[in-house]
Amino acid sequence: MTGTYEHSIDAKGRLFIPAKLREELGVTFYLAAGVDACLAMYPLSTWERFTEKLAALPMSQSAAARRLFANAAKCEPDSQGRIVIPQKLRAYAGLDKDAVIIGVNDRAEIWAADVWNASEEEEMTPEKMRACFEALGL
Repeated sequence: MTGTYEHSIDAKGRLFIPAKLREELGVTFYLAAGVDACLAMYPLSTWERFTEKLAALPMSQSAAARRLFANAAKCEPDSQGRIVIPQKLRAYAGLDKDAVIIGVNDRAEIWAADVWNASEEEEMTPEKMRACFEALGL
């Protein structure tokens, strides 16, 4: 998944998911807390691979996954392409009104617009992009 999309969250906690991303995410996908202060949207196939890996872990390590699964939401966009973001997930990501949705390879992320824009301003320099490519071995 690729691209950057700016949208607003309405008073009912609904966010429009762009058609291009809906096509890649599928009819049903999962929304969960992301690694950073964002939310991650996983297509069903990616979510299933993710859960299989977690299921293979010893029971002693399952505690780490509790909060992830307890707060994840199965999503099916409505006829207007919107999903409802549960309040707990909105609070986790600091989502109030303006949001930025970005494609990140096998998932999409939802960021509070002010957080994403500040990060972009700081990180989107030729020097930092070069370092990023080097860190990825490219």
